Amino acid sequence: MINGKIIKVCGMRHAENIQEIEAMQEIDMLGFIFYSKSPRYVHELPGYLPTRAKRVGVFVNEKKETVRMYADRFGLDYVQLHGKESPAYCRSLRAAGVKLIKVFSIADSSDLKKTDEYEDSCDLFLFDTQCEQHGGSGTQFNWCLLPSYQGKTPFLLSGGIRMESAQALCAFNHPLLAGYDINSRFELSPGEKDSERIRTFLNNLKQ
Repeated sequence: MINGKIIKVCGMRHAENIQEIEAMQEIDMLGFIFYSKSPRYVHELPGYLPTRAKRVGVFVNEKKETVRMYADRFGLDYVQLHGKESPAYCRSLRAAGVKLIKVFSIADSSDLKKTDEYEDSCDLFLFDTQCEQHGGSGTQFNWCLLPSYQGKTPFLLSGGIRMESAQALCAFNHPLLAGYDINSRFELSPGEKDSERIRTFLNNLKQ
């Protein structure tokens, strides 16, 4: 954590890269994408999985049985749902002991209202930029919309966060902001993160 905020790096795939990023003590969560249409799709068990940072599995409109299978096989601490999963779907998984992060794609304030029916069915929300694909757009949405979020579930902020975003992130505040999720803007190639860029970003957040 930095300044009490969770730092999540999503789209991990390669064993050495996973180890290198997890070695940064400020990193709290590492995300693995189990969606076959993603360029960061994890199609086989990496040679190393994080032992300190929490493991987050990302799914899009997947069957609950498949999600539970991956959660068991990869020892996932959280499941992140990036599709059109219903509140009932979320409650069912959570009742089975799975911690949930539900993603909401944000284009205007009406998109934040969609969170209302998911209260009490998720552990965290994640607010990302609305785009044709499921995340990884590298584009930031308008954070000025976020004060209209009046829910009670803490959220992670995502969508186009880059090394130069640190100052703006430090200036932005919301009582339920739990942390930041970074991905495509910190890559050497899809699924391989640039450790130096991430390290610089973390240092800038501290300052």
